[in-house]
Amino acid sequence: MFLGFDSSTQSLSAILIDNDRGEIIAEASVNFGAELPQYKAPSGFIPGGANGEVHADPMMWLEALDLVLEKLSGKVDLSKVAMIAGSGQQHGSVYVNELFDSIIADLDPTSSLKAQLSNSLTRTTSPIWMDTSTGSECKEIANAMGGDAEVCSRSGSVAIERFTGPQIRKFSKQSPKSYVATDQVHLVSSFIASVIAGKSLPIDFGDGAGMNLLNLKHLAWDDDLMKATAPELSEKLLPATSCLKPQGTIGSYFIEKYGFSKSCQVCPFTGDNPASLVGMGATTPGQVVISLGTSDTFFAAMAEPKTDPQGFGHVFGNPAGGFMSLICFRNGSLAREALRDELGIDWGAFDHSALSSSKTSAGKNLTLPFYGAEITPRHDFEKPVTEFSENPTDALRIRSLLEGQFLNMRLHSQWMGIAPQRILLTGGASKNDGIAQIVADVFQAPVERLEVANSAALGAALIAATAAGNDLVKLQSVFCKPSPNSRIEPDTNSASAYESALVQFKRLLDSRI
Repeated sequence: MFLGFDSSTQSLSAILIDNDRGEIIAEASVNFGAELPQYKAPSGFIPGGANGEVHADPMMWLEALDLVLEKLSGKVDLSKVAMIAGSGQQHGSVYVNELFDSIIADLDPTSSLKAQLSNSLTRTTSPIWMDTSTGSECKEIANAMGGDAEVCSRSGSVAIERFTGPQIRKFSKQSPKSYVATDQVHLVSSFIASVIAGKSLPIDFGDGAGMNLLNLKHLAWDDDLMKATAPELSEKLLPATSCLKPQGTIGSYFIEKYGFSKSCQVCPFTGDNPASLVGMGATTPGQVVISLGTSDTFFAAMAEPKTDPQGFGHVFGNPAGGFMSLICFRNGSLAREALRDELGIDWGAFDHSALSSSKTSAGKNLTLPFYGAEITPRHDFEKPVTEFSENPTDALRIRSLLEGQFLNMRLHSQWMGIAPQRILLTGGASKNDGIAQIVADVFQAPVERLEVANSAALGAALIAATAAGNDLVKLQSVFCKPSPNSRIEPDTNSASAYESALVQFKRLLDSRI
């Protein structure tokens, strides 16, 4: 059996799969806000940070690890687990002192992880992906490298708030003594993997590419980027590696406390987005994942590490080999909900039957679908901009907003040079057939929804099975199946309408930014 973890923003989850039976054997999860209220992080992070700071407590993640394994060991015999892999929310960083490795190598199973590791940090809280407080550090790194284009060409992303490199730089400037005392900088993923393995494990290529520090061409830490980020940073990072390369066996704490076998191996953990690429069955080029959440995301595998010339997209390592790109669109469900509330309607107006009534208006009415600041493209919009050729009824406004969201997505993913052969739709709004049909029509590609509740944890379990010698494509064919009757074909008659609409959408967008 193979075990996958995912430490996301709001919870820690685990999925155990049996490869021989082709089944998920057990699942367990700990919601930080609901089950660990003592950390006062109802949504998984400490609220009220100043000047854009958003941090979380690493001790909360450790306490959750004990809790989730307690739950899991009560359901199944963990001695049958052959390999463990995992993922963590990208861009979160953990700073440990010289005691860390000696502590995790000799953990006492009669005590908790939190009790034993509380003195191993040089920074008591961890900045996470939501933190936007490093604008000046991003500029400093870019200036030292000769501009954002150089940073992007090397690392796959411009120097950007939320990424780890600027966070490290800020820490080194504001708390120089604590930075000097830092023996190693970990990501959320490598921190948890190290505790499980009983020794510090390296950061993998997938998660490491979200730091503005990894050179994608060489898949190694970039000396110039490290020097531009913080002093002696190269001494605080282990060489990056693949998440498919096991790093040894599990620590004795987990053997004695939860019943794991002494032969159970541990892989380097990756980021939640690369793990989701695996869990969605989209590790080969041509498969595109669109996640419809508070923010919408578009991610896909790439054979070569192309970079976005405008600097909006990000390139990470693909756990299956090669690379992947992720593009985030802040005005996702935020915009859909805003229009719903503005019109005083319910979600029924977004369903297939309602949207079908306006099908003849496909592509005729334009909306820049931004109810506030957007990051793709990066601009401070105040409200949507519309250009209608018809009377803007409620039905047409809904269609135009949705078309605008996916035209914007199509426009800003063109640099990847990928013609989607299949779009895998996930997230809350993916269940809506009306929205799914518009996605299919705008991209002129079939849409499928998968029976995957936690794609990152499942992806981690599949990574573990692959690292043990199993074929990933075969694993995905078993564990990443589309939901029955979920496939939606594009209306090919609308292809020319959306080709024309894409040109007009770009014209309208360019006139406003």
